[in-house]
Amino acid sequence: MTRLPTAVVRGALTLAVALAGAVLAIWLRLPLPWFTGPLLTLAAANIAGAKLPGLPHARDAGQWIIGIALGLYFTPTVTREILRLAPWIVVNIGFVWLLGLFGAWLLRRLSSESAVTCFFSAPIGGAGEMAAQAERNGGRVDRVAAAHSLRIMMVALIVPFALQWLGVRGLDPYAPAAAGFSPVGLLLLGALAAAGAVVLARLGVPNQWMLGPLLVTAAITAQGIVLSALPAAVSNAGQLLIGVALGTRFAPEFFRAAPRYLAAVALVTLAYLGLSALFGWWLAGVASLPVPTAVVATTPGGIGEMAITAKVLQLGAPVVSAFHSIRMATVVLTVGPAFRLVGPLLGGRRQA
Repeated sequence: MTRLPTAVVRGALTLAVALAGAVLAIWLRLPLPWFTGPLLTLAAANIAGAKLPGLPHARDAGQWIIGIALGLYFTPTVTREILRLAPWIVVNIGFVWLLGLFGAWLLRRLSSESAVTCFFSAPIGGAGEMAAQAERNGGRVDRVAAAHSLRIMMVALIVPFALQWLGVRGLDPYAPAAAGFSPVGLLLLGALAAAGAVVLARLGVPNQWMLGPLLVTAAITAQGIVLSALPAAVSNAGQLLIGVALGTRFAPEFFRAAPRYLAAVALVTLAYLGLSALFGWWLAGVASLPVPTAVVATTPGGIGEMAITAKVLQLGAPVVSAFHSIRMATVVLTVGPAFRLVGPLLGGRRQA
């Protein structure tokens, strides 16, 4: 009898634990159960020593699905609303950079890490992109990646639970373009979305598996063309895959490696959450947005996690997606020049 490869068996176990976590989260009525359930159960299991592996390309596949789901919100009416909010998206980018510089300064004061490491740990950008920049400039790649992983997990858990505790849900009129489910249409849409991701990857654009499908689907939907609705089961699968990708990052060594540094990152993240909530509350008033939408749009989390939060809780998914997508792309593209300008003030220097 042929034995299955160990990697396949362990991958199946990871998926089984993730599904069990989702079912348990549904039973406990946790927010975003298909995302938070897998994330919490896998993180807890791995911190306890289970060593459950990540699934190959789980985050890419999850972002591909969620990108399509979000793109279906960009009807002509919603697209006009995003254009109206363009000046406030620019204001948010300025706020995000001020927040990142404050975070770098505070992290430097609270930890014993170098200025370079603290600088690239603080911006609200992608973990992979920030780690690569840190390596290029002589920072600690492991510390930078750990800082962003911890920040994203904290925000991804705190925000949905806080919103559920406050009873916030379904305040916005945005809905996906109405259409029936078409297997052929969905396959075509999925292929076009994947092609968009491949093109962005070749151009070196970060987070291409979220942005590519989102841009392609949004462009199609904005023309009034809807190829197919996205079944709830497919959307749930996308949430689960992103939860798996995030939950399997953690291991017993994660918190033991640099406890003081990670404690400082946690404090900085809490400061980010408080300041972002105040900024979101202010932005809601000046930009004529519901407060929950503005708060989630300016929260210091990842695109996928915050977009899922907005979509499931019906808090203006297209607005939140636009704010986070443009914020992430801008931060990643400008972090290098920003370090050359600000790094010396923090005591850092660019390596040859």
